[in-house]
Amino acid sequence: MNIPAKQEKYYGDEQIQVLEGLEAVRKRPGMYIGTTASRGLHHLVYEIMDNSIDEALAGFCDTIMVIINKDNSITNIDNGRGIPVGIHPKMGIPTVEVVHTILHAGGKFGGDGYKVSGGLHGVGASVVNALSEWMEVVVLRDGKKYKQRYERGKPVTKLEVIGESDHTGTITTFKPDPQIFDEIVYDYDVLLKRFRELAFLNRGLTIHLRDDREEEPKETILHY
Repeated sequence: MNIPAKQEKYYGDEQIQVLEGLEAVRKRPGMYIGTTASRGLHHLVYEIMDNSIDEALAGFCDTIMVIINKDNSITNIDNGRGIPVGIHPKMGIPTVEVVHTILHAGGKFGGDGYKVSGGLHGVGASVVNALSEWMEVVVLRDGKKYKQRYERGKPVTKLEVIGESDHTGTITTFKPDPQIFDEIVYDYDVLLKRFRELAFLNRGLTIHLRDDREEEPKETILHY
């Protein structure tokens, strides 16, 4: 799907602030997502999507697509600015890696990066990563396409350039960890209810929800 490009505004590595490490999340997931039952499973989707909503609130994203893949992994695609990929000034690793591996690393704390939507104030991506069997993040920005893979919260590849891109945005795919969750089967209608609320609250934003688990994919497009 071709998502239209949006205007560019500076969103740099120094706008991502770092507060603490990630070790406790897998030991006490309930502290971060409330429960490891179905509600917590669906909360992972909302956390990743909230980062895209933040970009919409800031005026840099007008289209979000969420796909339930055949293996019950989730792909979230937006046409925001793309998570910064430069070396983080304090941490010495790519900022996109900081965002996904360090708790409370987000652009929402300093006021210059994100606005707050419905998420955990910036902890979302790292918590979802910690509670996923694997996660792959693709960033489109600065004319390039970057990719990094994580397993149970830890990077297993370095951030690498895998191509060029005329667009900007972030594509996140994650598979919830069966070691953590009671079940890892997503309910289309539960997600659709939440996305309908988000689309209504964010006028002008288009949200696609697609389910690829059946032979005939199911899709709903929401726009108010």
